Amino acid sequence: MKIKRFFPTANLDTVRDGRGGIFTFIPHNPIVEFNFNYIKAGKIRGNHYHPEFDEYFLITEGEGVLVTHESEESGEDFIFLSKGQCTHAPKGTKHVFIAITDCTAITMLTKKWDDCENPIIHVDMGMGKGDHGVPSSSYFKSKK
Repeated sequence: MKIKRFFPTANLDTVRDGRGGIFTFIPHNPIVEFNFNYIKAGKIRGNHYHPEFDEYFLITEGEGVLVTHESEESGEDFIFLSKGQCTHAPKGTKHVFIAITDCTAITMLTKKWDDCENPIIHVDMGMGKGDHGVPSSSYFKSKK
């Protein structure tokens, strides 16, 4: 499993008419929940994976790096992201996002968070401690 950049299609008439453009992302599975995220420059979101749903991550403003690290043998992979770029993380894919500038993003899930028994599994990816990235964080809340 690997996070991949997710490319849109476009009706070029929406560019040719001079008003801008409309770019369309068609997910592999239906989106049932989406969240609007603010990530401050130098901060992270992630250090986890989702065992029950795929996640799409669309940057609406700013720049950052999405890092994956599947195993010691595979090493780290990253994708630089900026406004209008989207990724697809299949369920079970470890990931962490590091904001280079202040960012806003939309995350879209293929299963509702509250319908999951275990929506998130925290892991230490060696990329720093996020606000919700490690169980020892004061923000971590267990579903017990």
